[in-house]
Amino acid sequence: MKFILAVVLSWCSMLWAGESSQQGGKMDIWFDGSNNIDCDIQQVKQSLENIGEHFEAIVRLMPGLSSVELMDQGADFVTIKTNEGYLKRTNISIRISDESVVVDFDEEYKAGSMMTTRSHFSETFTSTNSGIEYRLVISNLTAPGFMGFFYRNFGNSNTGNAFLKSYKTYFEGSMP
Repeated sequence: MKFILAVVLSWCSMLWAGESSQQGGKMDIWFDGSNNIDCDIQQVKQSLENIGEHFEAIVRLMPGLSSVELMDQGADFVTIKTNEGYLKRTNISIRISDESVVVDFDEEYKAGSMMTTRSHFSETFTSTNSGIEYRLVISNLTAPGFMGFFYRNFGNSNTGNAFLKSYKTYFEGSMP
């Protein structure tokens, strides 16, 4: 009985602490989704020429954000301030081929003093006969604390789908 209680308590503390449950070096996938975007691969390549402006424009289209401002950027990072807090994307890697673009980065999002999330994003843009297929995978999410518990367990669909919609809106009409 003590063993079962210890296992349950250990599992609960891991949930509340926001720890990842990686096993064997595999990444935990928190969200995996895709959509079709009516644009061509050249638009994606052009947008990514300035990663700061690109990410600022995408984040600006996220629901609930009334203020979005690019604070800093470098060759492989951006820092964006929103009305909710600060978003830092680091280790940005962009791989471009004739028919696809793959963007990988780590994200830390500090929503005031309430919550800090950390995750890894992998975005794949693939040219199709009807435009672009955009696939988003968010993995290795950590979000400690009480609010983090709810975000980790219930926020994946809303967050992931909001990013899918933002990209679609951006490339189908909002892109300069």
